[in-house]
Amino acid sequence: MIALLLVLGLLWPALGIAAENFPPPEFSWNYQFPQTPVPGPRPPLLAWIDMAVLAAMLVMAAWAVYRTRSRSHLFVLAAFGVAYFGFWRKGCVCAVGSIQNVALSFTDPTYGVSLAVAVFFLLPLLGALFYGRIFCAAACPLGALQDVVLLRPLRVPKWLDSSLSLLPWIYLGGAVLFAVMGSDFIICRYDPFILFYRLGGTPLMLAIGTAVVLLAVFVGRPYCRYACPYGALLGLCGRVSWRRVKLTYGECINCHLCANACPFGAISPPTAEPGSVSRREGRRRLGLLIALFPLLLAAGGFLGRFSSPLLAKVDPTVRLADLVFLQEKGLVQEPTLATEAFARQGRPAQELYQQAAAIHRKYELGGTLMGVWLGLIFGARMIRLSIRRHRAEYDIDQAACVTCGRCFDVCPVERQRRGTLTSE
Repeated sequence: MIALLLVLGLLWPALGIAAENFPPPEFSWNYQFPQTPVPGPRPPLLAWIDMAVLAAMLVMAAWAVYRTRSRSHLFVLAAFGVAYFGFWRKGCVCAVGSIQNVALSFTDPTYGVSLAVAVFFLLPLLGALFYGRIFCAAACPLGALQDVVLLRPLRVPKWLDSSLSLLPWIYLGGAVLFAVMGSDFIICRYDPFILFYRLGGTPLMLAIGTAVVLLAVFVGRPYCRYACPYGALLGLCGRVSWRRVKLTYGECINCHLCANACPFGAISPPTAEPGSVSRREGRRRLGLLIALFPLLLAAGGFLGRFSSPLLAKVDPTVRLADLVFLQEKGLVQEPTLATEAFARQGRPAQELYQQAAAIHRKYELGGTLMGVWLGLIFGARMIRLSIRRHRAEYDIDQAACVTCGRCFDVCPVERQRRGTLTSE
């Protein structure tokens, strides 16, 4: 672990603290600038403490999952994660949001990623490659908060769960696109939990956050399963992890208790042995999907390029250019904060239009790649669903499992092995 941090320190040296390069504009009316409760940069020693706490929690989560196999140990770790990374650190540095910082650093040579951001991005992924989604079990304050409020879990239909689970991959593509373009960090802007940890936010985010928390009372971790882009990456790493989470180290008796206890639909039941006809049908379907795969990518790229003008409107420069143009044409009479600030800079509107046109051209390529990404995601999901796997006993879907430990405590074979099974 120490060696990993030293290597990251060489690869991603921390840059200087950002400073206010330009004074705020003076408006014609008495405008009060909002006070955003964003935590400031951490002193180096405290940043190292944050990284050490993250590493220690991942180690303890792996121990709880593979050694003690205790739901209560994982719950205590998750509660500490909410207290430390949530309320104490106010949700920052955030592994989920670090996706955008890392993406931007690859395309903007003037943007550097600090050591803390690099560690929070890489360490949970490395943990998932070795031990599954242990970060989700203990160290993620977003997932832990949803676990705390889960009181009456309802079963999400399989077809709906499978469809909604595509959304994190779409969100991931959009977040990377807008970050690479330098337009916005949408993961941070629309984080539904940050207002609880920072005790402040816009009315829109208050409504979104409240809705997500209320939904989490009945649906297990809705944000993690159907929105979190970092969770999608963790699930991909968990699918090929070195050690796989097991329901029990004993012999499964197919009692179905584990599937009933899992609120995330991460436990798959046994399946019947497919017949020869069904195998042939499956191979024929799979061959057809593979043949259509390039067409799906091409269609996605075309639709992405077609939607590039809409995607470009996420960029503040493009939106400002649209507002200035409407004012010049007399279609909008009242100035906005953005247009008045631009007017006080004394810059010609033609220069702004040229900047917006350059951004539009970049989004033509970015939109095309985004469309290809969506085609890849949909095509891969269709191919995966067409592959029939035979299971003789209940098994854990390593990509969907957040290693919460609920199944450990209900499995009679596991409880007997651990000596906690009592006669009732």
